[in-house]
Amino acid sequence: MDKLTKEQRTKNMKAVKNKNSQIELALGKALWAKGYRYRKNDKTVFGKPDFVFKKMKIAIFVDSEFWHGKDWETKKFEHKSNQEFWHKKIERNIQRDTEVNDYLLKNDWKVLRFRGVDIKKNLYFCIEKIETVINGPNRKNIN
Repeated sequence: MDKLTKEQRTKNMKAVKNKNSQIELALGKALWAKGYRYRKNDKTVFGKPDFVFKKMKIAIFVDSEFWHGKDWETKKFEHKSNQEFWHKKIERNIQRDTEVNDYLLKNDWKVLRFRGVDIKKNLYFCIEKIETVINGPNRKNIN
């Protein structure tokens, strides 16, 4: 049973951002400052990646720890209320992430996924990883 009323839960869930979160904005600003131009939340690419370099077929996803089930096998038991709902929701998100990765990889895309904590604690490493993929063997001009 949920501790919040239906109205309170609705209000809380509506406040959750699915784009332009702090971690996404931090990564985007760092990429832009380095001179990389990208598409945001491109609906034409399967899975609607947070950042897309379409010509190079690079898809970058920024995943929050909660919604994408970081350490899920141990953290799943921390849910005290409405466990059935949350387990189903987060496990489906994990499954969807795998389906998106598989589809994009099968279609010759390079897929990068970063957790929010990685971006917050080591943004430079994330940018370096992206640059390594951008400057890889199949490099094309992206600007």
